[in-house]
Amino acid sequence: MNFASPFSISVVAITVLAFLGLPIGHSMIAGSILYLLLAGLDMGTAAEQLLNGMYNNYIILAVPLFILAAELMNIGSMTERLLRFCDAVVGRFRGGLAYVNVVQSIIFAGMSGSAIADAAGTGKMMQMMMTKDGKYTPSYAAALTAVTSVIGPIIPPSIPMVIYALVSDASIGYLFLGGVIPGLLMAAAQMGIVAYQAQRNNFPVETPTPLRELPGITWRAFPSLMMPVVLLGGIYTGATTPTEAAAVAAAYALVISVVLYRSVSFADFYQSVLASARTSASIGMLIAGALVFNYVVTVENIPESIKAILISWDLSPIGFLILVNSLLLLLGCVLEGTTILLVIVPVLIPTARALGIDMVHFGVMVVVNIMLGLVTPPYGLLLFIMTRIAEVPLRDIVRDVLPFLWAMIASLVLITFLPGLVLWLPRLLGYQG
Repeated sequence: MNFASPFSISVVAITVLAFLGLPIGHSMIAGSILYLLLAGLDMGTAAEQLLNGMYNNYIILAVPLFILAAELMNIGSMTERLLRFCDAVVGRFRGGLAYVNVVQSIIFAGMSGSAIADAAGTGKMMQMMMTKDGKYTPSYAAALTAVTSVIGPIIPPSIPMVIYALVSDASIGYLFLGGVIPGLLMAAAQMGIVAYQAQRNNFPVETPTPLRELPGITWRAFPSLMMPVVLLGGIYTGATTPTEAAAVAAAYALVISVVLYRSVSFADFYQSVLASARTSASIGMLIAGALVFNYVVTVENIPESIKAILISWDLSPIGFLILVNSLLLLLGCVLEGTTILLVIVPVLIPTARALGIDMVHFGVMVVVNIMLGLVTPPYGLLLFIMTRIAEVPLRDIVRDVLPFLWAMIASLVLITFLPGLVLWLPRLLGYQG
């Protein structure tokens, strides 16, 4: 590799700017423009790639709409009603609130599509519920909330899967279907750890909700529980595209919170729109930077070069998947997930295709890897979020996260080596891959 080449200088510039604190999206745009300048190419190409990439991809619009839907859920009473429903169903067992934490993440997974939105939305409430009267340590409650939040983007809908579809041209609908069983498998692994710890540590047993109250609790939560049905039903019946379904989800959350539950003021709505806009803008800038940098990568023929190198190693499909898992788990410790999806994964896709690896299976495996990165030290964005919410040292949360992390890595191994876990449901509904 020529370290004085325009591409090498561009990569160094992006790395230095990012370490100096410039957002990674801005860093990629600046580094890409520097490459165009040094390579003697038209610098206007950066703007062309950015505009074409952002405006020609209707799918990108789903990202801010899913974010808005999550914000609208959190400002209303939908969250409280769903948590009450989860507590009524599983709260009666030893370690009941820990089970509630897992179950509520499964339900919220069908609504927001974002791990961070799930953690921020229910994190404070679950933290308060679990630590009240000293039932659970603050670090354990925070660790459990962090690991259960990663289920959100695996079970549909999923913002990371939307972004993967953008770079791979895989079907969003089949990607969503492919995430259902892996997401439930990871939830089962988490429940297994909770069950073991509940018996070993003698977790408290909550006061059981009388069965006669269960129908009323279910009825009050029913409109909220119907949101995944409305969202996914629109996609799989063909009534809506995934982007249109995201808009329907946001509208449904608004109507339920404002009209039915009457729990949202205009000021609350305004603040949720502002928060959604800020989050969407940061993701949009990251996508824009990646689109420009990916043009540079394409000009340098990096994907084909890496494809040739990997093929020369004579890797089997399984060997390649093991390599990708190892690489993504390591990168997930230090890089933000969207950056990995937009910069690293496109380089790996040509090799995956050449080896005959199914793009839906590969996509779900990649997303699971990236979600594990959110709770993997030392970076682990969800760990930092829960550190702020719980106000406990990071080392304490990491200690309590590790058993769950190992269980989820075991689930990842099954997902990698048993493609049927991912592809069974899509094939049942017509996928030909």
